[in-house]
Amino acid sequence: MVMELIAKGAEASLYLEGNRLIKHRIKKGYRIREIDTKLRKSRTQREAKLLENSRRKGISVPRVYKVDLDEKKIVMEFIDGKLIKDLIPSLPDSEIERIAEKMGETIAKLHGVNIIHNDLTTSNMILKNNEVFLIDFGLGVTSTRIEDKAMDMVVLKKSLSAAHIDKFDLIWDSLLRGYRSLGEYEEILERIATIVKRARYT
Repeated sequence: MVMELIAKGAEASLYLEGNRLIKHRIKKGYRIREIDTKLRKSRTQREAKLLENSRRKGISVPRVYKVDLDEKKIVMEFIDGKLIKDLIPSLPDSEIERIAEKMGETIAKLHGVNIIHNDLTTSNMILKNNEVFLIDFGLGVTSTRIEDKAMDMVVLKKSLSAAHIDKFDLIWDSLLRGYRSLGEYEEILERIATIVKRARYT
């Protein structure tokens, strides 16, 4: 089966082989070799664990098939859907509203099991069969802290205002409706406002 390079990022290269996606963390020449090896190994292990834990808790993420820590590779399910970033510009407001609410529900589930994505953008969300899948947990961590959950949402808010400025209010308001299902919703919302205000005055 042919393995095709489909994306090359700062941290990893993505290859498609049939219906499987292979994420390979690449060597960094500027880092000391031992440190580079240790970092790539620990990040590969952590990402695979976050994906497996998320899936176990009923969150829509790619299924992990194999983890090769020696090669710093994760072999996972390829989610053959559409990036939400690419979908939004062509959709009517009613459809954007519906999808954004689903995004909020999915993130609420993630935060409900204390998983922080740390790179929530519409480029890391795929719509497939009316379901929102979260991808790329490369920066993800586990945390029970309200601050970390709020910061995850602040990152998302900033990315939405940059990528979808004309539809930002519609997306954010709809997303929060879905996110409201999280028990800590009010507390996180207050912390988001605090973080935004803090950033404004620093």
